[in-house]
Amino acid sequence: MPFNSILVLEDGSIFYGKGFGEEKIDIGEIVFNTSMTGYQEIITDPSYKKQIITFTHPHIGNTGINDEDHESNKIHASGIVVKDFCIKPSNWRSQKTLEEFLKEQGVMAISGINTRQITKIIREKGSMSCCIASLGLISESEALQKAKAFSGLEGLDLAKKVSSSDSYKWNEGVWPSYTEAKKTIGPIVAYDFGIKTNILRLLSDYVGEVYVVNAKTSFEEVMKLSPSGIFLSNGPGDPEPCTYAIENIRKFLDIKIPIFGICLGHQLLAIAGGAKTHKMKFGHHGANHPVQNIETKEVMITSQNHGFAVDTNSLPSNIKVSYISLFDQSLQGIEFQDTPAFSFQGHPEASPGPQEIQILFNQFKLMVEDYVKT
Repeated sequence: MPFNSILVLEDGSIFYGKGFGEEKIDIGEIVFNTSMTGYQEIITDPSYKKQIITFTHPHIGNTGINDEDHESNKIHASGIVVKDFCIKPSNWRSQKTLEEFLKEQGVMAISGINTRQITKIIREKGSMSCCIASLGLISESEALQKAKAFSGLEGLDLAKKVSSSDSYKWNEGVWPSYTEAKKTIGPIVAYDFGIKTNILRLLSDYVGEVYVVNAKTSFEEVMKLSPSGIFLSNGPGDPEPCTYAIENIRKFLDIKIPIFGICLGHQLLAIAGGAKTHKMKFGHHGANHPVQNIETKEVMITSQNHGFAVDTNSLPSNIKVSYISLFDQSLQGIEFQDTPAFSFQGHPEASPGPQEIQILFNQFKLMVEDYVKT
């Protein structure tokens, strides 16, 4: 049953609605996501750790939840905010309702909220801390205090918190067949900073066997696996505190092994190469973002989920810009000129989202093939 709930932003904005899922109190950074589909993939994306997601699409819950579309084994978002919450889904693949999933995971949602207004506030003032809670557990003033007390994501290393503690082997392809990959140009070692399942599926489809390792795994331990390439995954939080990852990446750059980074992995690769990053005003979260290839001028529609960006002006001379966002001209991709390494800020695995930029996985495959031949 729904319960009276409250959402309070650190600027004092207060919204009342009906709570679903776990009746609790939680805090995080509020962001908005413009995707029209894929809420299951979004809330199970580890990149949303310590964030409360406002969905701009008005109907959430109508396709239910299934066991195949998770991007990780749990919900990482601290809460979700929706306009209309669908209690009874209509979808042949649905195995449970979103509300049942939220309760299983101990996560709260609030519905009946003017999500357009929240989106406007975030666009004008930027992402900010907030508190989502049951009114049976907290007062307005207490909720505001908790929202203001949250320190935000800047300076916060969350990659080490979401990374798998154990290494494991991945050799399974994409939906719907999930057939075992046949390509054997690997193995590829994938650093788990909060890796999404569909990234692993595509890596496996393109290059074969993948070894997934913890975010803090040393350069020396990885080299014992005799990798043909290094993959740097997506993940939550600020890249700059992840010094353990940056130091390892510098060593991989020195030996000129193929490297491919996505999202947080892109930012870490850039920092390891000598660039700097900054916190964005409200980030990019959605599946309709136009990105342009600098060399060919081709425009592709991409899926995005990040609150930090690489500063273009900080790039050293050996790193060139490969893609930019046509929304705000922010950096979307880089390529090293003196070593086989490149990265992309958006999500070429697009789960959810368009699949045009999956060509980057083929670019990595060709890079690895060249490396294996030498």
